[in-house]
Amino acid sequence: MQQMLRYSATTAGLAFLVIAVLVVVFSGVGQAVVTRIGVKPVLAAGMAIIAVSQLWFVRLPVAGSFPLDLLPGFVVLPIGLGLAFVAVGIAALSGVRERDAGLASGLINTSQQVGGAVGIAITSTIAAAHTGHLLRSGHAIGSALTSGFHLAFGVSAAFAGAGALIALTMVRGERARAIQPTPVIESA
Repeated sequence: MQQMLRYSATTAGLAFLVIAVLVVVFSGVGQAVVTRIGVKPVLAAGMAIIAVSQLWFVRLPVAGSFPLDLLPGFVVLPIGLGLAFVAVGIAALSGVRERDAGLASGLINTSQQVGGAVGIAITSTIAAAHTGHLLRSGHAIGSALTSGFHLAFGVSAAFAGAGALIALTMVRGERARAIQPTPVIESA
């Protein structure tokens, strides 16, 4: 948005509010849906929706616009994020004893943060390397940047698609169980 659409940092940041607000909304939806149909289908659907949003961004034109080219992806992405974040949190904490809930929660939050950082590192490295290669080959900066981002979004879509497949094949199908209270042992 800043390099191609010439948005200021503030305007670009405000544009991302769409995602932040909708993630909150769809996290609530995700919680209700997980309660009804279980973790596995909600997590797989969330990851698949994230993949679709990334594929939307793969087709961004060099001279695109926010309302026509970015906003549709900015609306679809938080649907998937809201569903996936809630489902993975419920799956990770399902069946955990009450005394271990803090540890389990800390582990899931840490893995999400580290995973996000690794994902950004991988995709930004891919985008920068591809953009640099195209610039050295004589491509215009706009098309080189856009092509680099296309490749990064394609890789991101592949990661999300793999996440959907993993959810379908490795997550247990039963509904989430509540955190089990730790039995109290009284001494005599």
